[in-house]
Amino acid sequence: MTPTSEIRNDTKSGFYNIVCEIQTQCRIYHSMSDYHFRISEVILSTNNNRECDYVDDADVCELSRFVPEEYEISEDMLTFKINMNALVECLNIFGGSSIPGVTPALKMCYQGYGSPLILLLEEAGVLTDCKIRTQEADETLDFNFSNSGVVNKVIMRSECLREIFSELDMSSDVLEILMSPDPPYFRFSTFGSFGVNHTDIPRDSDMIETFACTSTMSQRYKMCLLRPCVKALGAAQKVSVRTDDRGFLCLQFMIKTQDNHICFIEFFCCPDEEIEKS
Repeated sequence: MTPTSEIRNDTKSGFYNIVCEIQTQCRIYHSMSDYHFRISEVILSTNNNRECDYVDDADVCELSRFVPEEYEISEDMLTFKINMNALVECLNIFGGSSIPGVTPALKMCYQGYGSPLILLLEEAGVLTDCKIRTQEADETLDFNFSNSGVVNKVIMRSECLREIFSELDMSSDVLEILMSPDPPYFRFSTFGSFGVNHTDIPRDSDMIETFACTSTMSQRYKMCLLRPCVKALGAAQKVSVRTDDRGFLCLQFMIKTQDNHICFIEFFCCPDEEIEKS
């Protein structure tokens, strides 16, 4: 194993293609440990505001986290695959901090294709380094969710969406989301054992901060793909719901961490094309 001191020196000399630093490791640990992806792709790119992406095995749902405070990357995009459980265990190697007000700092380093992902954790002067084997990333669905393609957007207080999700008929295989500049404006529908249920939110509701819908669009999404976002919803202050011209869904959660930093978690989900609508 490479001594920690050598690794620390290498990160300063440009030896690695990726170097990310996060002063409080708990931000990324809690976000990862709360979601249930088995094997995930990790994508870091200079073109998307320091994003780390995690893609589920079915290639139909993607979680993005905006986490690094400082980072250096030598290429436009580097992609690799790791075992998420191994990453979560390494991030929690110190367990709960025994020193009030002190949380481990994290540095992640990646040399390039075939190299392990190296994690350096430091707490109260104690240094630990871990190496996680990386694999070549599988070809995944290109979500390519850009602002230019967004046709409908609603920003709302999270408690409104939490209430809606808590009352959804979970026997339904899908959740249908309708967004429109015309009535009913913003509708959630389920089709379960209790029949068809609709929940409408008026565009002038006190819970809605921004309503920007330019086209009537109704799409269905598999309920099982949306369930992992419930924990993020429970911690969020605000939620942005966006759909693009392909019907892809983006749920962005604004969350204030324990150390009063603002971070964003995004879920991307493709529409269910197996269901034909009349």
